[in-house]
Amino acid sequence: MGKVKVKKSDIWIDMTPMSDVMTLLLTFFMLTSTFVKNEPVKVVTPGSVSEIKVPENGVLTILVSPEKDKAGRPTGEGRVFMSIDNTDQLGKTLNTMAPNLNAKQIETFKAEAAFGVPVGKLSEYLSMSTQNRAKYLSTQGGIPLDSIKGGMSEFQQWVDAARNVNQDIKIALKADAATPYKTVKKVMSELQDMDESHYYMITQLKKEEER
Repeated sequence: MGKVKVKKSDIWIDMTPMSDVMTLLLTFFMLTSTFVKNEPVKVVTPGSVSEIKVPENGVLTILVSPEKDKAGRPTGEGRVFMSIDNTDQLGKTLNTMAPNLNAKQIETFKAEAAFGVPVGKLSEYLSMSTQNRAKYLSTQGGIPLDSIKGGMSEFQQWVDAARNVNQDIKIALKADAATPYKTVKKVMSELQDMDESHYYMITQLKKEEER
């Protein structure tokens, strides 16, 4: 008896629906994702049991880090940096503080993750290369907290300028766990002197076993 040959047929699967789903998912994640910019210094926030979330938009973040020596050891002092998530408001705030910058310097400033340079050095700083700006911020950067001739400090001027641009801007304070308390207290006192008594403290939530 001869062998029965089974006719082979090609199996065709329509992948169009799968491609449509993948495209929709990719578009969704692209539109809803938030790109995190690198901060000028690494900050490890202290643990907390508070679950209050900081708003995602309209926030002025004040970053306080421990000053470190060349070996990476804290010296007991902290430096202050700031960031504003809205680039349009950031540009208007910059225009109040340093109205004489050129268009290229303004665009460079708006592209930075955070700022922390005395106003008098802004023009020189923004003319540096990207690598040199990053090096400057990590080693020498910091917004002065000292009052100018009995008036407002540069730190307070930045906060005031940001508030004038956006009356509803939220303030968030992010300090390193190793930042000396006196530095954090100094920043808080600067805010209180401006009647800015409502602000968020950025911390990381403690795990259950750590509570």
